[in-house]
Amino acid sequence: MVFFIALSCTSHNAQKASSDISDFNQLSEQFLSDVKAGKDTKSYEDKLARTSVNALADGLQTDEQKLAFWINIYNAYIQVLLSKNPELYEDRQAFFNEERILIAGEKRSFSKIEHGIIRKSQWSLGLGKIRKWFPDAFERKLRVDKRDYRIHFALNCGAKDCPPVAIYEAKRVNEQLNKGTEQYLKSTTAYDAASKTVKVTSLFSWFRGDFGSGRGTKKILKEQGLIPSTDVDLEFKNYDWTLDLDNWIAL
Repeated sequence: MVFFIALSCTSHNAQKASSDISDFNQLSEQFLSDVKAGKDTKSYEDKLARTSVNALADGLQTDEQKLAFWINIYNAYIQVLLSKNPELYEDRQAFFNEERILIAGEKRSFSKIEHGIIRKSQWSLGLGKIRKWFPDAFERKLRVDKRDYRIHFALNCGAKDCPPVAIYEAKRVNEQLNKGTEQYLKSTTAYDAASKTVKVTSLFSWFRGDFGSGRGTKKILKEQGLIPSTDVDLEFKNYDWTLDLDNWIAL
C-alpha cells in the first residue's frame, strides 16, 4: 500500500509539473524579457526543467511555435550563462557542445538545440549539406518540420558579429524573421561595383547548404536589394568573436 501511494504521488507530481506551463511561447518571451531587464530567471529555468517532452510537443505543434520558442530559449540561456560566467567563452567549442541546459528532464547543449531542433537534425560540421544519421527521440519529437535559413540571423551566440537578440512571438515570427534578416544583411554586406565582389558574413559559408550554397546566397542578396545581379563574386568576412551580450533589437 505504501509503495502504491508513493507511485501515485510521483505520477501526480509529474503530471502537475508538466501542466505548470499553459503557454510555452509566452513563457519563452517572458523569460527573455526578464533576462533583458536583468531580473532573476530561475523560476523559468525550473519550469522548463520540470516539464515533459510530451508537454513540449503538445504545446509547440507548428514550426512558427517551435521557432519562436527555441530561438528565445537559446538566446536566453546564452545571456544567462555568459553573464554569470563569461570565462566559459574562452573555450567556445566546449561552451556550445557541453550539455548544460536542463529542459524536460534532459540536459541539452546549444549545439543540439541549434543543429538538432532548429535546423532539423543537421550535422553541426556538415555545412548544411549532411543530416544526422541517428537523432535521438527528444530531437525527433521536438524539431521543426522544415529548415529555415532566416534563423541564422536570429540566433545570438554571444559574439560581437552575432545577430542582435529579439524577443520572438509565434504569431509574428515570420514577419520578425524577415525584418531581422533584412536588417542583419544590410548591416553586414558590402558590395563593390568596380570589382563586382560582395563581402558577406561568414554565416553564409558555415551553413551554405541552408542557403542553397553560392547560388542561393546570391539570390537572397539580390532579393534583399544588396547586389544588382547574381553575376558577382562572394567574399566571406572574418567573424568577430569578441564577447558582446549587450546587443538587443526590437522587431
